Amino acid sequence: MKIVVLDGYTLNPGDLNWNGIEQFGALTVYDRTPYNTKDILKNIGDAEIIFTNKTPIGKEVLLNAKNLKYIGVLATGFNIIDIETAKQKNVIVTNVPDYSSVSVAQFTMALILELCHHIGAHHMAVQQGDWIQSKDFSFWNFPLIELAGKTIGIFGFGKIGKATAKLAEAFDMHILVHNRTIYPEFESNNLKFVPFDELLAKSDFLSLHCPLTPETKNIINKSSIAKMKQNAFLINTSRGPLINEKDVAEALNNNQIAGAALDVISKEPMEKNNPLLAQKIALLRHILHGHQKKHAKG
Repeated sequence: MKIVVLDGYTLNPGDLNWNGIEQFGALTVYDRTPYNTKDILKNIGDAEIIFTNKTPIGKEVLLNAKNLKYIGVLATGFNIIDIETAKQKNVIVTNVPDYSSVSVAQFTMALILELCHHIGAHHMAVQQGDWIQSKDFSFWNFPLIELAGKTIGIFGFGKIGKATAKLAEAFDMHILVHNRTIYPEFESNNLKFVPFDELLAKSDFLSLHCPLTPETKNIINKSSIAKMKQNAFLINTSRGPLINEKDVAEALNNNQIAGAALDVISKEPMEKNNPLLAQKIALLRHILHGHQKKHAKG
């Protein structure tokens, strides 16, 4: 049996091994596979099993990978796979829904804390000598925000959404949730399920934790932003296309919302003309997958 890993570098940059997979067949690991049908098919070859993290497996690939029987998506989201064509070809597709829930929730709170305290900017200010030149024993370049009593709106209440709510509760935040399914057992004095418009209107921090589907694509757009508080912050650690980047950039530059922290964008790596290269935004590099312990567990 032939097994191919299409983008091994993102999964294992050298600190782990592939022994667990090698025992099942002849393994070929490609550090990276260009995102075009020709190169993807070339690297798949006649393999029966492939693993991918972000390399897309579209309709044309599925129709031409004659021996393919199984696709392992080594990530939580599986929007990179043409699921309908996979079903038609009887190709099994699996993902790893639990491997990063705690890490993503932890990082979500880290982003919220960065928005509240501007730790990175204040560190740079100290390094550049601002504190040395200060007349006072302390200084700050931005208003600081206390989380206790603030409202976090969580869009999507799967494992990551639930883990984020648990951490937010520890910060004494009020929690609003919008989800397809309402879970009465999770409701309390401090956690309420609400319609989407209410989530937008009442959240001080709006955090996205839903999968990318036709229904959720561009869910944050000019219309939804108009319903948010002017002092609200947007956090996206899910999938880049959940937001309309042009609309979010305009909202930030026009002071419609207070700021945003994004670990994901629509096209990665970021292109130099991306409208999100704006002020009042913390942009990361889709780094949430990078926890070593999480890779080993996955």
